[in-house]
Amino acid sequence: MTTTSTRSAARGAARPVRLAPLDILGLGMLGVRTRKMRAALSALGISIGIATLIVVTGIPASSQKALMRELSALGTNMLQAVPAHQDPPVLLPPESVDMTRRIGPVTAASAVANTHAEVLRNDRQGEADYTGLTVLASRTDLLRTINAEVGSGRFLGANTERFPTAVLGSVAASRLGVPRITPGQSTPQIYIDQQWFTVIGVLEKTPLSPDIDRSVLVGWDAARTLLKFDGHPTVIYLKAKESRIEAVRDVLPRTINPELPGVVQVSRPSDALAAKRATESTFSALFLGLAGVALLVGGIGVANTMVISVLERRREIGLRRALGANRGQIRAQFLTESVVLSALGGLAGTVLGTLATIAYATHQHWPPVIPLTSVTAGFGGAILIGMLAGVYPSIRAARLTPTEALATA
Repeated sequence: MTTTSTRSAARGAARPVRLAPLDILGLGMLGVRTRKMRAALSALGISIGIATLIVVTGIPASSQKALMRELSALGTNMLQAVPAHQDPPVLLPPESVDMTRRIGPVTAASAVANTHAEVLRNDRQGEADYTGLTVLASRTDLLRTINAEVGSGRFLGANTERFPTAVLGSVAASRLGVPRITPGQSTPQIYIDQQWFTVIGVLEKTPLSPDIDRSVLVGWDAARTLLKFDGHPTVIYLKAKESRIEAVRDVLPRTINPELPGVVQVSRPSDALAAKRATESTFSALFLGLAGVALLVGGIGVANTMVISVLERRREIGLRRALGANRGQIRAQFLTESVVLSALGGLAGTVLGTLATIAYATHQHWPPVIPLTSVTAGFGGAILIGMLAGVYPSIRAARLTPTEALATA
């Protein structure tokens, strides 16, 4: 009985102790802590690869976003609808703007209408002093729809559109001698169809709608009561989702005039939309290739460091084997060390690449863009490279017997 108990105790003593994950992590960090300079240089290779990956994807993404903003400012999501030139003339229904807004992808719609009124600087001018300007009845939401801005003063609103007030386009303001509205000074007036209108605002140039620059805008309701406007719009402006702009263009004539869709002419999408889509579809494979090469070089550096680490730490390996560590624990130790090195390099590279991208984009006045896929793929790639780089050194370390490790140390 005593002999059986002794044998059982001996087998229990020879059985290796199971290591918890934190213990394995601590053993893996041992080589990093004791060889800080070598670990830093090994991690540097991985960090350069990750930083390169983020920079070469983040900078083009930032540049692309800035370009997308510029192209969007050119009206890639805008359309115009006008009545066809026919004799007798064709009129758009008064409710056509509200009907246009009901189209699903449409985000904004507004309109102007030619009142056929004449505008002069004052009541002392005659017909010979014709300014060549157009008096348009305008909806209050026109500026938001055509991406226009007020240079000075204010635009027509709910409290002014019913009264004899006017807003001048940039060219109209120059011709009428009202370059800007200055607070605190007397409000200028102009003469429209033998009636005085107070100028409350002057617009900046509107490159998307140059006709507005040569126009005098009055309120929709004021045009009805003061200028005998019949309520039929002559130009309908709309914004829609870029991805559905062609679909909106197809249904717009039938929406504006269901009975006679053929008398509605709709502008084609801006050429800038095609340029924007072409830009979105381009991607630099060369930059990604460079980042991949940088990661590969970093992985080779980690593998080389781990092989040298195994050669230099044979005595440690022999002692651990002699004290009962099995091959699996030795493999786990060196594989963990390789992954830790790569993870530290990946973390440093992510921070470095992100800061470099933000700094360069800010310098170029671009919106900084850090692709999440690049960050996750880069850091995940660093972990994978660490695992692959640590496979051979960990297997080599595990194959060393205690006698061999201590004899060659």
